[in-house]
Amino acid sequence: MVARSSGRSRWTAGEVRRVSAALSAAGGSGDDPGLRAYTGSPVPVRGLRAAELRAVVADTARRLKGRPAPDGPALVRALWSTERFEEKVVAIELLGRLPLVRDASAWRVGNGWVDGATGWALSDSLASGPMATLAADRPERFVELLRWTRSSNLWRRRASAYALRAWVRSGELDQPFRLLELLVDDPERWVQRAVGTWLRECWKKDPGRTERFLRRHVRRLAPVTLTVATERASPRLRAELRAMTRGRRGHRHR
Repeated sequence: MVARSSGRSRWTAGEVRRVSAALSAAGGSGDDPGLRAYTGSPVPVRGLRAAELRAVVADTARRLKGRPAPDGPALVRALWSTERFEEKVVAIELLGRLPLVRDASAWRVGNGWVDGATGWALSDSLASGPMATLAADRPERFVELLRWTRSSNLWRRRASAYALRAWVRSGELDQPFRLLELLVDDPERWVQRAVGTWLRECWKKDPGRTERFLRRHVRRLAPVTLTVATERASPRLRAELRAMTRGRRGHRHR
């Protein structure tokens, strides 16, 4: 067992170096302050193009095929623990792919990252990617997403909305409306915007039901939530809902 663990550690460390070298070769080893600000990233961002990043992910996934099952979780954990944005994105992408997405540890691994996935780019990639897939694969995990809405960590609360992706895309809206209702009073703008985003996506599937939800909660919705949620609504409905929010006193939203 010690020999196996030692061998795995050497392979993992070598693979992390290989991934980092490929990312640096594709986009340099520097940090783009503008992109860091744009993504809200707490770590350096090289600024690779999406196609370059996808190529590194694909190459790494190919090398992972055929490896012993524990190597996958070990690799993504090691990549996530690095101090570069792109390595963390590679970890997220690998977690959402076979064979890792079917690994028994995948939910536990991703759940351990949610609070530390700060900035919208990392948070949304993790939540709407592997965590959304894994949540839908085991419907009982929806109860855990409901608990996320009460977290003191704003990024976990935001992630609870983005993890609804599979249900919304399939048009199964009972769970999304139940969860989003728990977030309508959230004081954080990052969460308010997420609620608006997923109400907008619900609108694409069922405009009538989404309109009823908006009318029921309109006096509790933050302005940014209402603006984003009604992007596909008619000008008349948008104006009507905005008028219903005027004159609210003591509204907590920023």
